Amino acid sequence: MALSTQQVEQFKREGYTVAPHFFDAREVAALQAEVERLKRIGKLRNVATDGDGKTHSTQKVNLQICPMGPESTLVRALPFVPKVVEAVTSLIGDRVVLHLDQCFLKPAKNGAGTNWHQDNAYFKITDPLRGTAMWIAIHDATIANGTLNVIPGLMYEKLEHSRDQHSDHHIRCYPNESKAVPCEIKAGGVIFFAYGTPHCTRGNTTDRDRAGLACHFLHEDFITSEMAAKGRENFPHLSGAKCSGGLKEFGVSVVNTWAQEVDGALAKDALVGAQ
Repeated sequence: MALSTQQVEQFKREGYTVAPHFFDAREVAALQAEVERLKRIGKLRNVATDGDGKTHSTQKVNLQICPMGPESTLVRALPFVPKVVEAVTSLIGDRVVLHLDQCFLKPAKNGAGTNWHQDNAYFKITDPLRGTAMWIAIHDATIANGTLNVIPGLMYEKLEHSRDQHSDHHIRCYPNESKAVPCEIKAGGVIFFAYGTPHCTRGNTTDRDRAGLACHFLHEDFITSEMAAKGRENFPHLSGAKCSGGLKEFGVSVVNTWAQEVDGALAKDALVGAQ
């Protein structure tokens, strides 16, 4: 199993679980190279503001790309990897869709965190345990560089959210942080957390960049009318009768292309390094 019975039980009981070493060294190197490529060509933008929700900060930087898949065939293939599909379906059930994917990069020295929030404050599904984020540590994630923090057991508590004035589009909440858990994890490790689980990241003042790539997955029964109204009902189906391996959604099959995409990302990175 991609996840153990104990990990699945922890997710359902506490709203999160940690899976160290989920991706191997080559996969990690490919993901690191891909994030760096997208940063290099200007696809990540600073969403941190100076406290007014509008003026982009020159002192704090929180680089985001959302969605990421349209810019990266590697990331487009990632949700179809069998161990990913197996892990996600064990947590939220079969007939899973990819809801969205995004990446946040906190640059060395002045990387800004993302404040406390619940994903379900955005998505509003009726059962917040039927959606999960898969947060991938692109680099080693530590307390020092602002790793992901979660508050266990609050999946079904609707916390009050307001506009985050330190971001150009986010909302935030103000939970009691006394039971917060900082999830330190090596590059390639994964943290799964339910749509209702409060989470945040902290700032990065270390000498190295730190990035996290998050794929959000949803059971197809919980695609809301609001999502459908925005034309977002045609999510890639990863399992169940509607799964086409990406052919229906992308016009090409991307299932079983992950190893090829990893090789390609590493080859491109080697060429850049040789220039």
